[in-house]
Amino acid sequence: MGAPTRRMADDPIAARNKPMLLILLLLGVIVFIVFAIVRLKLHPFLALLLAALGYGLLAGMPGEEVVAAITRGFGNTLGAVGPLIVVGVMIGALLEVSGGAAALAVRVLGWIGEKRVTWGMALTGFVTSIPVFGDSAFIILQSLNRALTRRAGLSLAVTATALAAGLTASHCLVPPTPGPIAAAELVGADLGRVIGWGATIGLLSVVPPVLWAKWMGNRIWIDPAPPGGEVATAEPGEQAAGALAAALPIFVPLFLIMVRSLNDYAGLVTTGPVHAAVSFLGTPLIALLLGLACALRLPARGGLAMLSLDGPGGKAVRTAAVIIVVTGAGGAFGMVLRSAGLAEVLGDLLGGVAPGLWLPFIVAASIRVAQGSATVAIVTTAALVTPLLGDLGIDTELGRALVVLAIGAGSAVFSHANDSGFWVITQLSNMSVGQGLRLHTVATGLLGITAAILVNVAWWLWG
Repeated sequence: MGAPTRRMADDPIAARNKPMLLILLLLGVIVFIVFAIVRLKLHPFLALLLAALGYGLLAGMPGEEVVAAITRGFGNTLGAVGPLIVVGVMIGALLEVSGGAAALAVRVLGWIGEKRVTWGMALTGFVTSIPVFGDSAFIILQSLNRALTRRAGLSLAVTATALAAGLTASHCLVPPTPGPIAAAELVGADLGRVIGWGATIGLLSVVPPVLWAKWMGNRIWIDPAPPGGEVATAEPGEQAAGALAAALPIFVPLFLIMVRSLNDYAGLVTTGPVHAAVSFLGTPLIALLLGLACALRLPARGGLAMLSLDGPGGKAVRTAAVIIVVTGAGGAFGMVLRSAGLAEVLGDLLGGVAPGLWLPFIVAASIRVAQGSATVAIVTTAALVTPLLGDLGIDTELGRALVVLAIGAGSAVFSHANDSGFWVITQLSNMSVGQGLRLHTVATGLLGITAAILVNVAWWLWG
């Protein structure tokens, strides 16, 4: 494979044609990734790995360089983000099995008030989905949602759509959810900035889909009575963890990470043992491990057995493995793109036309709508756009954090029939497919587009 590369460098016509070749190959591998996942049913890991290998070879890279780039990208990404995803998923599993997630939901709804149950369910979903997967969080909260909806005399269409919007917002925008963590690592963004901006933009982005849920949901009656006729209780079981204890595994890591980021940004303490302690405890892995220590005390019969191979924590590691290998494959794909010189080519092509933060949003939205998985859309887009940050004019600390959020916004839009979450929400809420498209699909579209607009406003004001 080395000779063609040398001939291309010596041939002026081939050299002129290479930029177009790299761009066409990029479009081709994106189509291949979507086709392989959607039509061929390949695992995203394999689709991304084959895309990386094919792109490198077809771009004229020597075979050994392609393999080296894949290995380097995969290893670097897994070394940085793998432990974070594992610990984050374990925290979510302990919150789920202990009843802590449900207890926290009841407390949030108590603050909001049952008369504002629609907004309360959106906020509950937003808080709960920070450590717990969106699908799992909806399953945990759906009985509570039915009970409160029935008590308020509302259609389940209203509250289920609002709850799903809150879940989707934090799932796509707020670490330690795996997708945003992976994107922050691939892009090189400060995690504290991503958390702070993600929480702010995510909460504001929930407003339009909730208003849509109230308007459209009130036109679609879905009985909130649970199957079988029994009314679900709004209270967690007797042995469930308390709301304050359940909040600690979520907010302790977030607080520590954000304190470190604030100190690094403002330079409040720059030397001495306090600086060392803030820097160490605010390291994402250490902060999450402290959150896991808090979560370990939640189950009534907890202890280290919760982290055994057969315990909830051990089972969560198996779930995390799928996300980790997909993220690693995304890192390998990105490394091959960088090694092939795609960044320089696209930089010259863009010239003075800088789509800025709209580019990662559009790419992520396209991949999300085509193949359904928000995590795959986030990882793939992060790998694609990272080499372009300088040419897009957003290669700053704030710019990198907002890139992560623009990608997350794109990954949230238009959940439909190819998304497993769409079926979880519609089936547990007794929605028909048509009702799900009118309610949940439109709501997620409003959510993602609103988040993208807010990201660009933030860059315009403070970038």
